[in-house]
Amino acid sequence: MVAVIVGGSRRMSLEPRADVGVPELTARVVRAAFPNGTLAVRIREALGPLFEDAAFAGAFPSRGRPAVSPGALALVSVLQYAEGLTDRQAADQVRARMDWKFLLGLELDDPGFDASVLSLFRARLIKHGLEQKTLELVMERLRELGLLKAGGRQRTDSTHVLTAVRTLNRMEFVGETLRAVLEALAVAVPTWLSGLVTAEWAERYGPRVDDYRFPKGEEVREEWFRQVGEDGFFLMEAVYAPAAPCWLREIEAVQVLRRAWIQQYHRDEKGVRWREGKDLPPVHHRLCSPYDTDARWGIKRGSGWTGYKAHLTETCEPDVPHVITQVATTDAVVADTEMTEPVHQTLTDRDLLPEVHVVDAGYTTAALFVSAHERGRELLGPAPHDSSLQSRQNQGFSRGDFTID
Repeated sequence: MVAVIVGGSRRMSLEPRADVGVPELTARVVRAAFPNGTLAVRIREALGPLFEDAAFAGAFPSRGRPAVSPGALALVSVLQYAEGLTDRQAADQVRARMDWKFLLGLELDDPGFDASVLSLFRARLIKHGLEQKTLELVMERLRELGLLKAGGRQRTDSTHVLTAVRTLNRMEFVGETLRAVLEALAVAVPTWLSGLVTAEWAERYGPRVDDYRFPKGEEVREEWFRQVGEDGFFLMEAVYAPAAPCWLREIEAVQVLRRAWIQQYHRDEKGVRWREGKDLPPVHHRLCSPYDTDARWGIKRGSGWTGYKAHLTETCEPDVPHVITQVATTDAVVADTEMTEPVHQTLTDRDLLPEVHVVDAGYTTAALFVSAHERGRELLGPAPHDSSLQSRQNQGFSRGDFTID
C-alpha cells in the first residue's frame, strides 16, 4: 500500500479496478497442481468474482494515492478467517499460494501487499459502517445463482466470542487497571509521573497481573484493596489538578481508571471502601478489562466467559447448501430473547424472512410465539423454562402439569 500525508493524515483514494478474470498462466498452473481444487479455487469457480472495488467506495476519500484493492482485501479477510490466520500469515499466503492468487485473479509473480493493510481495511469498514458489506455481497451473488431465497426454514443460535484479554477477578482487575494507566502516563509524561510516584508504587504495580502474587488472608487483602483504591484516587487527583496538562485527562487509560474506580470503590469521610453485592453496578455496565472496555462477563448454559455473543442465522433446507443469512454481535450479557425480533427485522429488510424459524428456548417467549403467528410465520422452538415461584417450590400446579392443545 502507498500512502501520502494530506492535511496531517494518511490519505488513500480508491480507483476501482474491474475484475478481468484469472490470468491464463495462473489458471493453467493451479488446475494442474490442484486437479481436485481447493477452497479458494472452488469459491472462484462456483461464485466468480465476489467483491467489486466500487462496493467499498464509501470508505475511501477522493484524494490521495491509490489504495490496495478493497475487493481483494475482503476476499483475503474471508480466507484468513476460514483458515485462522494472523494478518502477517494471510499476507504471506497471498504471496506464496497459487490457489489464493487464482481466487484473487493475480499473476503468479504478484508481490502482494504489506500485512498492516488488512487491519487498516477492517478499521475502514467499521468506521464507515460497512461491517456487513461482505456478507450482503455474498448473499446477493447467491440470489443470482438461485441458491438463496425467502421462505423455507432457517435457524438461529448464539455462541460466545472470547475477547482477546485475560479473564480477571476483581483484585486482578483493579491492579491491572492502575498498572495500565501508569504505563500510559510513563510514555506520555515520564518526567511528570516520576515526581509523583514512589518506589513502593513501582514494586506494587510493576509486574503484570499474571505475574503478581496477591496477599493471603482476608484482612491483608482488604488492606491491599484499600491501598490500591487510595493510589488510584491520588493519581486521578493529580491528573485533574489545575497545574497538570489538561490533555492528560483525555488519555484513554485515564478515562478507564476513572470509570473503574467509580464502579469498584466508595470514597467518603470514612475513607476508601470496596463496593460489595448490590452496591456494585449492573453487570451489563461493569468493566471487565482495562484493555477492552466493551467486553462483558456472560454465562450461557453454565459456561462463563469475558467478551461478546454472536448470533448466527442460516438456512437449513435439506436439498440446498446451508447459507448464513444474518450475523449480529452483542454484549455477552444480552439475552437471546432480545435478539429474536431484530433478527426477524433484518431478514425482512433483506427479503429473506423464513416461513419457519427454528430456535432454542433462549429465543422464545409467549409474546414472540404470538407475534410470529400473527405475521403468518412459525417460530419453532421449546417454550422457555418455567421459573415461577410456584414451579420452584413444587407446590400446586405449574405449567408442566398441563398439556397444551
